[in-house]
Amino acid sequence: MQKYIIAILLLVLLANGHSAQLAASTVSKDPIHVVILAGQSNMAGCGNYNALDESDKQRLRAISQKVQFSENGNPVKPLAFTVSDYQLKKRGFAECFGPELFLGITLAEANPGQEYLFIKFSQGGTALYGAWNPEWSAEKARAVEKGEFKQNRKLFSLHCEAIDDELARLRQMGRSFEIIGMAWMQGENDAAMEVSARSYSDNLAKLIAAYRNRYGVPDMPFVCGQINSHYGDYPEGPEMVRSAMLEVAQSDNNVDVIRTKADEPYTDFPKHTDNVHYNTEGQKRLGTAFAKALTRLAAP
Repeated sequence: MQKYIIAILLLVLLANGHSAQLAASTVSKDPIHVVILAGQSNMAGCGNYNALDESDKQRLRAISQKVQFSENGNPVKPLAFTVSDYQLKKRGFAECFGPELFLGITLAEANPGQEYLFIKFSQGGTALYGAWNPEWSAEKARAVEKGEFKQNRKLFSLHCEAIDDELARLRQMGRSFEIIGMAWMQGENDAAMEVSARSYSDNLAKLIAAYRNRYGVPDMPFVCGQINSHYGDYPEGPEMVRSAMLEVAQSDNNVDVIRTKADEPYTDFPKHTDNVHYNTEGQKRLGTAFAKALTRLAAP
């Protein structure tokens, strides 16, 4: 009887092991598509999640498990809104989102069998000339960034650390991946000062090259949202930065620009009453536009 029981247990263990092996074999071996996102406050996002239609919330629920999301070095999670005490105090809602939400919805709906990983880093009120500069220097940071905290933020390096951590996690899981592109929503603060506005074209080209070189993707698609804010002490700045983005795109077939209206009313990508930050509909359209542009660039 004892031998019989032992034999049964062995069969159960073997069956369980076989089941585990089968389960492991069913895990997708297709590369995870990685999208890098970066920028300042309009990349951080102040779209109001609770102002979305129920149909859009359902679209998100349907794809959220297929799109993993890491923001500012925080642990990865299924794509969802973020909670911001700052937005709660400023605008009266805490559950907010940036372009990643509808970027993810649009990509996942178009490619239902594909998995994605979004790695985003954002910091409001920062410049490419200073905090985002891949050739960061204390002198440049002090020239354009406000306050000691931002003057000491090396955002390109911090973003790369977050990307490195997530890619290492995928390797540890035995998952292959492909970096399919980057979304960049930034430039408002560079437009506010002459030194940063005049050098934006060169700095943007260096930034794109720095990400491509670091991750070994020489033709990585790069899409930037064209800024249209008007604040700061340099009236010519916004048009300089807008033109700089187009200039870089014209010289690189793998760079595209989401073109925006230069002046209010901002009916193409609607904004909050401050005329700087995109509202719920503006962020929805922005994320959708990023997805369509990245798809165009990635097409054979």
